[in-house]
Amino acid sequence: MPSPLNFLNTSVGRKYLTGITGIFLTLFLIGHLAGNLTLLIPDGGETFNMYAKALHDLGPLLWVVEIILIILFLTHAWIGVSIFLRRKKARPEDYKYYQSAGGPSKQNAASKTMFITGSVILVFVVLHVLHFKYHAFSPETYTTMIGGTEVVDLSKHVVVAFSNIWIVLAYTAVMVLVGFHLKHGVWSAFISLGAGSPAKTALLYTIGTIVAILLSAGFLLLPIYIYLTNGGL
Repeated sequence: MPSPLNFLNTSVGRKYLTGITGIFLTLFLIGHLAGNLTLLIPDGGETFNMYAKALHDLGPLLWVVEIILIILFLTHAWIGVSIFLRRKKARPEDYKYYQSAGGPSKQNAASKTMFITGSVILVFVVLHVLHFKYHAFSPETYTTMIGGTEVVDLSKHVVVAFSNIWIVLAYTAVMVLVGFHLKHGVWSAFISLGAGSPAKTALLYTIGTIVAILLSAGFLLLPIYIYLTNGGL
């Protein structure tokens, strides 16, 4: 019986791992968006700052979650690059799902640009974390009081960032690419995990498309809304 490591080194094993990590990362995006949407509550960012403080107060548990997320993200990215390079070495052929001989293929702009969109998202995530978690590109420190405790006013950091048209445009462009990546990625994750069948293929593809649209639109809503309500165009 092959060992788990040997299995993960096969094309089937890599697809399984890509699907699993992809689904967990998609679930994280859903949770992350839910927290971010509290910025739309008209309370001066208080709810969002309370949400951010609640996460910070998790202490070591938050570190564990962050480490798990980093492992998931890097594993997903590494396998994606590995699959892309192996395909290019063998022959320049995009990922296809064959339902049967002559069956439908889900090749489209989203599937053909998975490596490109994934690479852009990888760079974006690093910059995004540096920007909003470590304030690498905004040295100003904004604070507020929550329950008698002075905390970082993260909502103010977000508002200041999304009052900059160039940041909004860059963020918008990346969120569109995120939508493209998820459109094919969610569907292919289910297929890789064996959930696909002739009867379910169209349904799973529709689910993937809906998830991609809702997530990308949700993340797009925030920068555009903040920019337009803070002296933008």
